[in-house]
Amino acid sequence: MSVRSLERAFELLEHLADAGGQLALTELTERSGLPMPTAYRLLQTLVAQGYVRQGPSRRYALGPRLIRLGDSASRLLGTWARPVLAGLVDELGETANMAVLEGDEVVYVAQVPSRHSMRMFTEVGRRVLPHCTGVGKALLAQLPEATAREVVGRTGMPARTPRTFTDPDALMAELAEIRARGYAVDDEEQELGVRCVAMPLPQTPALAAFSVSGPSGRMTPEAVEKVIPVMRRAAAAFAADLAAQG
Repeated sequence: MSVRSLERAFELLEHLADAGGQLALTELTERSGLPMPTAYRLLQTLVAQGYVRQGPSRRYALGPRLIRLGDSASRLLGTWARPVLAGLVDELGETANMAVLEGDEVVYVAQVPSRHSMRMFTEVGRRVLPHCTGVGKALLAQLPEATAREVVGRTGMPARTPRTFTDPDALMAELAEIRARGYAVDDEEQELGVRCVAMPLPQTPALAAFSVSGPSGRMTPEAVEKVIPVMRRAAAAFAADLAAQG
């Protein structure tokens, strides 16, 4: 038996998460359809518990207490993904990763390394900016363009290599292409000599993406074309597994 007040509180948290910023009480009541007194009462309870914060402008945003819950959930998501990542490594031979968007940063939450001695090196827990990585672009592509612009506006777009996107308009055009074709490519944009294919995972409860990375000498454009359908199948299998687990 559901508890209606809990359902409504979670709905408000979801609306704040979808907004990617701050919302006024009137905006939250419009989006949720709740009466203003009900929304206000629930929000004040969430503020008192630290799950929502209220700024000087009286607008509401997600609160710091959610960080611990989000971190634990991301790690659990990574644990569930490991068998799928291992399957990608077995089939493709290159390092497979899973990353999520936490705040304005990309965080790697799972990895299965390639068996090659020459491979991409990163580690679970590493944080990177989203504009210069395959997984970062795959994550940004799942956001509305205005929200993606806000993210890179806050982080900046420093050049990691001569191939890094540093112009917001050019990046937005790239994100539109990623949405259309369903995958992202990091063509030596984070590290020279490394190419990466990333697949968005829109069915997950948090913004997430898979990636397969390796030296450009092995991850040639021809190899990338063979990687894409394998990753599509892996993403579909992971979504089905998540659905089965509820």
